Amino acid sequence: MKTISPVELQHVLAAQPNTPVLDVRTPVEFAEVHVALARSIPLDELNPASLAGSDQVHKDRPVYLLCRGGQRAAKAADLLSKEGFAEPVVVEGGTLAWIDAHLPVVRGAAKVISLERQVRIAAGSLVLAGALLGWFVHRGFFALSALVGAGLVFAGVTDFCGMGLLLARLPWNKRLPR
Repeated sequence: MKTISPVELQHVLAAQPNTPVLDVRTPVEFAEVHVALARSIPLDELNPASLAGSDQVHKDRPVYLLCRGGQRAAKAADLLSKEGFAEPVVVEGGTLAWIDAHLPVVRGAAKVISLERQVRIAAGSLVLAGALLGWFVHRGFFALSALVGAGLVFAGVTDFCGMGLLLARLPWNKRLPR
């Protein structure tokens, strides 16, 4: 997988402003803060076939991919590679690295909870609920905490977070903040 630093991408965009940059975060995350020339296409809605047919994106040219920290962009790069895109390029460190490099961004008025934080809140809530229900209702509820723990270990080992993919589909992650 090919990568590029935010500063290097900024130089590319300064020279070629029509260069395709796809931000694969949720619409709500994109609305909060994004690179000015980036186009929002959430990872769960990314369709390489329709993307290749657009005027801006070509299979034989670089397509730059951006997310919050790099994981979703890497998944998008794998998806595009499997569909015949010659040069999907992941921006190292994602939007967070772009901001840390003091590069220009567009900021929305609303603050949102990132998908990563939503996963931590949901997982922690499920573990706590399983522990409390196991203690006060029935010992079988401890299995809920064990299942969530196993899911977190799986996500850490494989870099695939099913809970994150499910949370990204929820209504509050689809609609733009007002």
